Amino acid sequence: MDIINWKGILESVLFAAGDEGLSLKQIASVLEVDEIKAQEIVDAMQHEYENAENRGIMLVQIAGVFQLVTKKEHADYLKRLVESPGTANLSQAALETLAIIAYKQPITRVEIEEIRGVKTERPLQTLASRALIKEVGRAEGAGRAYLYGTTKEFLDYFGLKNIAELPPLPEQMEDEEVQDEADLFFEKFKEL
Repeated sequence: MDIINWKGILESVLFAAGDEGLSLKQIASVLEVDEIKAQEIVDAMQHEYENAENRGIMLVQIAGVFQLVTKKEHADYLKRLVESPGTANLSQAALETLAIIAYKQPITRVEIEEIRGVKTERPLQTLASRALIKEVGRAEGAGRAYLYGTTKEFLDYFGLKNIAELPPLPEQMEDEEVQDEADLFFEKFKEL
């Protein structure tokens, strides 16, 4: 493969690695090349990003790992994106996760997954990015998992003075009634 294809592959794997980035050793391993060749590919890619005014990202090395980051000159636009109210509604998975956190906080990701029966990593990221939840501590015991809770923004978003204003959960209902109540609850979230 020539250098252009290597740069495309490197760009893909760095994008997939996200904020964690990749060390030179990891890049070499993934690309199945030696570290000297991996460094050549990284250098070529860094040079290309630095000299391309029409690109919005660059390749940097931070704390021993390489990662893709946005260019500083685009910060004003990124700030507008983050500060603008979300136009997209929350997904059903995010709504379910948010409801569980609201009623059971503080709660770990594993506990949420036990209740939902599926992974919740992406809904947690979505809710955190919208500042509806945050890490509120660490659980006791092995691993000291993060505990999640709702934020002031959650209360503001749903017009609550405090968490005690959440509607009470029904004690025991038939499965169909529970589903109907859950649907009504989620509809209220979607409307807000």
